[in-house]
Amino acid sequence: MTRSAGGRHGCVGPTGRPPASPGPTPHVRLHRLDSRPDGDEWIVGRLATGRFVALPEVGKQALDLLGQGLGAAEVGRRLRETTGDDIDVPDFVEALVDLGFVAEVDGRPTESPPPPKPTFARIRPRHVRWVLSPVVPVLVGLLIAVALLTRPPVPLGYRTLLWSPHGSAVIALGAGVGWTLLLLHECAHLVAARATGVPGRMRLGTRLQFLVMQTDISGIEIAPRRHRLTAYLAGIATNLSVASLAALAAGTTDGTARGVLAAVALLALLPLPFQLMVFMRTDLYFVLQDLTRCRDLYGDGVAFSKYAARRVLRHVLRRAPAPDPSLDLPVHERRAVRVYSAVLVVGTTLCLAFLATVTLPADVILFARAVTRLGPGHSTAQRLDSAAVVVALGGVHLLWARTWWRGRGVSAEPSRR
Repeated sequence: MTRSAGGRHGCVGPTGRPPASPGPTPHVRLHRLDSRPDGDEWIVGRLATGRFVALPEVGKQALDLLGQGLGAAEVGRRLRETTGDDIDVPDFVEALVDLGFVAEVDGRPTESPPPPKPTFARIRPRHVRWVLSPVVPVLVGLLIAVALLTRPPVPLGYRTLLWSPHGSAVIALGAGVGWTLLLLHECAHLVAARATGVPGRMRLGTRLQFLVMQTDISGIEIAPRRHRLTAYLAGIATNLSVASLAALAAGTTDGTARGVLAAVALLALLPLPFQLMVFMRTDLYFVLQDLTRCRDLYGDGVAFSKYAARRVLRHVLRRAPAPDPSLDLPVHERRAVRVYSAVLVVGTTLCLAFLATVTLPADVILFARAVTRLGPGHSTAQRLDSAAVVVALGGVHLLWARTWWRGRGVSAEPSRR
């Protein structure tokens, strides 16, 4: 009776079971659940955990009756009277327990950990509700237009980043601005979601070979579409706003200040092409998923890609084909998933090929050279330089490995995202 609604910008929340299996006619007390209609189904879930599922109309009726304190037998009887079908309500209750939607079964509390603590919990929806105003995207658009029309555009070449003859100054500005922009980008997602009442949590994550910061705003699933799209696009809007402000400021100065501001503008624009890599569940992926009305575009795309690969293998081995998982999806989702699966396979292949042929060999050679120069026969300056390379390069890869290991088995997507 339930279907996963997919995670948006992050993982689903914890689940739990009661100390004993529910009886044949259990009475349950539900956690606070939020819902919204979505076509012929209902999206139902808990904002606190960010876990949502799609229910058919009869499932929503069963949930409402259970929420009124009726036992499973009475709920089944009423549904039989209104729909003419026999609904297995005890099994439905067990599914709700697994989802973490049930607080008590027959007076006994379910065993589930408390919801994770939101990031920046002191920010309340009333503090940031202004970001949902339709005026905000208009102002952002005007700012970008003014920056493009009233000042010469910032040169997009590498020389803009080399604003100083001192390499350490260039690196320091790049690192400081880069991490600041990354934090602002994710905070924009968090604030836009918090304005709708979604808790939101920021953490490190991995996208293929990339180490990223991501924001879990799964609860945005329950918000109106305009608010959902606002939350998904808030990070990109922040980068464009910073780039526009820096470009405008650069046009009013000269010398070193102009070079610094131009570099800041370009640094704000550099992450945006990454958003086009929708096969890695970037911000634009969630926009695409929402506009195509897919529950889990990435998960269904992976499933269809595996099916297609196995189908080719089975054809070579002359074996019977496996069932197509996309046939269980609504027609509009099926088309979107099949097209996306091609983008997913091609994009992932190219990305991993670049890692294997360019990034990884360069990192290995750089790391090996640094290690060899730590030994005797090299100057103190060379040893310090090599030590810095070993610490920086090794630290990044270890952090990626640790983040990937901790995230194994956790469904992502936000959110950024």
